Amino acid sequence: MECQPPGVARNTVHARLRRMAAEDALKPFSRRVAPAAPGYGLVAFMSLTMSQAEPESVHEGLLALPEVVEVHYTTGDADLLAHVVAKDTTDLHRITKAILAIDGVDRTSTAISLAEVIPYRPRSLLHRLANG
Repeated sequence: MECQPPGVARNTVHARLRRMAAEDALKPFSRRVAPAAPGYGLVAFMSLTMSQAEPESVHEGLLALPEVVEVHYTTGDADLLAHVVAKDTTDLHRITKAILAIDGVDRTSTAISLAEVIPYRPRSLLHRLANG
C-alpha cells in the first residue's frame, strides 16, 4: 500500500516522517492495537484521588500495571484519570485492588465503558489543520 501523497517525492515524505518522529509528533505503533484483540475487552475509566505528598510512587505504581494504558492529570474532584483495560469484571476488581494498594492512592471511582461511540480520531483534526 502506497502512503506517499501524489506529487510528493519519496525522500521528502521520509524526511518529514523522520522529523516528526524526532519531535515526538508520532505515537508508537502499539497505539493501534485494540486491547480486545488479546482478550482485554472491558474498558474502564478510573478517577484517582491521591495524597499530594506521593505523586512519584503513584506514577511508578501505575506504570507497573500493564492494564493501565493511559493516565492524565485532571481538574475537579479527582487528581488522575486512568484508562484501564481488563478481561472481565473479576479482573477489573483485581486491578482496582492493585491500584488502591499503591502508596499514595487514597480513593478510586470507576466507570465501565459500555461502548466506544467515537474512537480516537486525530485524522479529522489533521484534515482541518491541512485545509486551513
